[in-house]
Amino acid sequence: MTNCIPLSYQFSKIKNRQIEINFTGGEISSDGGLLLLREADRKLGLTDSLAGLFPDKRDPDRITHSTLTMLKQRIYGIALGYEDLNDHDKLRKCPALQTASDRLEDMASSATLCRFENGVDRNFIVEAHVTIIDKFIESFATPPKELILDFDATDDEVHGHQEGRFYHGYYRHHCFLPLYVFCNKKLLVSYLRTSNQDQAKHA
Repeated sequence: MTNCIPLSYQFSKIKNRQIEINFTGGEISSDGGLLLLREADRKLGLTDSLAGLFPDKRDPDRITHSTLTMLKQRIYGIALGYEDLNDHDKLRKCPALQTASDRLEDMASSATLCRFENGVDRNFIVEAHVTIIDKFIESFATPPKELILDFDATDDEVHGHQEGRFYHGYYRHHCFLPLYVFCNKKLLVSYLRTSNQDQAKHA
């Protein structure tokens, strides 16, 4: 007879509530990987660092959703494959996303996240990439003798009439043409560009 050993995993607490994953059933989410992403983010301190750079001009007395919470909501959502803002009209009530973002109530609506994203300026984008590169440097215990950077442009297909979309003859659809810079599997730069230009531009 098979001897089944019950498995459970515990994560960092949220407002004095213990988070535990087990396999006994109950409320089920297909986005449980969010909690692993939360632990990785807590270790790296990435969203905490980015939140400190974000230009927030809101009245502090009227803030319901903090910059850090909205950054987590948007970044974690994209990591799960929810790229569109309108996905968050339902995701904002998702217990897994709320827990990963250290909230116990409804999160920001798609309209709020849209205003949030439109508040980004060029300075933040530059400083965000500096932060990512700093985290990359911190990942080495000792300076490596050699680093190989991989520059890659790829198509990001669009399905609506987004500003800056163009038809690309090679990919045969309307798209953006972002430029990525990797070192092994670590992303250093993600630069969104229109597709009506040479792939190597800005490299």
